[in-house]
Amino acid sequence: MIELPVYNQSGQEVGKLSVDEKQLGGEVNAALLKQAVVMYHANLRQGTVATRGRGDVEGSTRKLYKQKHTGSARRGNIRTNVMKGGGMAFAKRPRDFRQSMPTRQRRLARNNAILAKIESKQIKILDQLSLPQAKTKEMARVLSALKIDRSVLIAPAKTDQTLVLSSRNIPNASIKPALEINAYDILKAKTLLMTRDAMETLLKSPVKNAGATGA
Repeated sequence: MIELPVYNQSGQEVGKLSVDEKQLGGEVNAALLKQAVVMYHANLRQGTVATRGRGDVEGSTRKLYKQKHTGSARRGNIRTNVMKGGGMAFAKRPRDFRQSMPTRQRRLARNNAILAKIESKQIKILDQLSLPQAKTKEMARVLSALKIDRSVLIAPAKTDQTLVLSSRNIPNASIKPALEINAYDILKAKTLLMTRDAMETLLKSPVKNAGATGA
């Protein structure tokens, strides 16, 4: 069992949270995490690039002059890529870069990413996260109290408009409900900030909810 300190919004330790590392995969599988990150990166690519090939440009397909006895270099039609205005050699076409992983693998990758954050002491657990009003300075005050000064992923059990509005203007801060985060979200942020009930909910979450936003 791993004992994680639990803090209040003022940065004071108010308790402990016991986490069974077996629920998070037992050990960090670096190969699985790499596969997950590559998949999420690939799924961000649009793949809408397109250039004109020889068959896409205007012009006759007639051979410009006979092959031999002209004293000139042999050549074909005007659409060739060596001519100005001709088509591009190996023209790029729209394609789908998407990759996929089984749901259980995505869930394990997410849990492994959380375990990696725990082992590197880059996770903070709050007893609760609630703000009196939607003000950036309120969220900034909480992050400052927890000594978080770099990129952070805020993952409460559920988000409300107050939390979203309070965090959206903070540089390098993102917010997502705990059941919607995936391995890529966790690894790209320096610190993972979760509430106690978010961590407990995530550990008990069914497989079908794991990493649902990044298939």
